[in-house]
Amino acid sequence: MRLQRAGIVARLLSQWQIQAMAWCGIIFILVFAYIPMVGIVMAFKDMDHSFSVIHDLIHAPWVGLTFFKEFFHDDRFADILKNTVGLNLLQLLINFPAPIIFAIMISEVFHTKLKKFVQSLSYLPHFLSWIVFGGIIITLVSQDSGVVNPLLIKLGFLHKPFDFLGDPNHIWGLIIVTSLLKGLGWGSIIYLAAITSIDTTLFEAATIDGAGRFNKIWNVTLPSISGTILIFFLLSIGNLLNSSFDQIWIFQSPLNLERSEVIDTFVYRVGIKEMRFSYTTAVGVFKSLIALLLLISGHYTSKKIAGRGLF
Repeated sequence: MRLQRAGIVARLLSQWQIQAMAWCGIIFILVFAYIPMVGIVMAFKDMDHSFSVIHDLIHAPWVGLTFFKEFFHDDRFADILKNTVGLNLLQLLINFPAPIIFAIMISEVFHTKLKKFVQSLSYLPHFLSWIVFGGIIITLVSQDSGVVNPLLIKLGFLHKPFDFLGDPNHIWGLIIVTSLLKGLGWGSIIYLAAITSIDTTLFEAATIDGAGRFNKIWNVTLPSISGTILIFFLLSIGNLLNSSFDQIWIFQSPLNLERSEVIDTFVYRVGIKEMRFSYTTAVGVFKSLIALLLLISGHYTSKKIAGRGLF
């Protein structure tokens, strides 16, 4: 046993560079993911308006499921849940397949310089923060000074300037389109990598069999990257209640609040501004439990239908 342990220690020491990199990731996850989970206790204690979190975490009275019940009976609950699920479902239906289609289109371009230019251009928005990117979009679609309204009027789509940010019925469309513009190129990278790893002899065999470009995409490319698509789809299902806080906060205003208020912005508005820490922790726990159930359900459904899942 001692010799076995000595062998393990010697192997670890011989790989200290790799171990150092691995432990950096482990420590990061422990500090920022696992240790904060102690705060879940706040959902079951009365710590609203607390100024001494550590003290109250130990001494505050237990209230059970009081804050969960309060959230479920809140007049805003139905609207917030509808906005969160509806917006994320639409983003899943539109923004999930878009990077796949874009990656396939890029892979079919044989002009190297054009291919690199389009890729570089599509990656650029990802490196801009939502503060910068959202500010640009707000300037462009502004009812008074934006360039989008005059352009649409000249093209005949509008008769007068339209308030894209103030109309609650169109805020979802603005959020989905801007999210697509920002994440299209970056989201396609993993699919491009999967496409380039496909054995070229499969395409050659398909060409010999008389398959055209679309037939090769349908019968070779898509089946070869189906595993990657499935994994990312399952992860996306688990994120159905997670909204891009920065993006929505930038575009949110009192005029469109009824359609733009989601769980994340609600938690910030009530938890931080009103100091209702226990209440919003309960909301966060509810969201996390639903996300976990969605992820597990998607995994087992995928196992039964496709024979593969996340693990």
